[in-house]
Amino acid sequence: MAGRSGPSIQERLYPDLTCFGCGHANAQGLKLRSYPGDDAVVATFMPRPEHNNGLGYLNGGIISTVLDCHSAAAVVLEAERRGWMVPGEALMPYVTAGLDVRFLRPAPLTEPSDLRAVILAADEDEVTVGVELRWDGKPRSTATALWKRWRPR
Repeated sequence: MAGRSGPSIQERLYPDLTCFGCGHANAQGLKLRSYPGDDAVVATFMPRPEHNNGLGYLNGGIISTVLDCHSAAAVVLEAERRGWMVPGEALMPYVTAGLDVRFLRPAPLTEPSDLRAVILAADEDEVTVGVELRWDGKPRSTATALWKRWRPR
């Protein structure tokens, strides 16, 4: 797998974003760190005790947030690679237009899970991403994320 060293996609391309999941400018946030991999964007997520679903597993809302924010890294990386990033535009030039999450099995609360995101379709105005959270070699949750270009008016 390509390197998980150096600045993450989030730290490099949108370091001032205050998003709860991926914003590194949010002191209380998850500060997700995603990296280009050989055939996907990859990350490792380590839950915190407060992410408990009440039964000792990772909360579904946190899972959805992580899947959404990890897919954002894949979108922005794709936009950078294709020359769709415009200097001076919004910190995040795309917004989530849809997130279809499937919870397949419980995800652990006390161990790291792996994330993987793949671009399924892309044009400058709309990007679709397949994303999953895996642990112990099995998908725990999957999602299809739809992102739309956002230009402030």
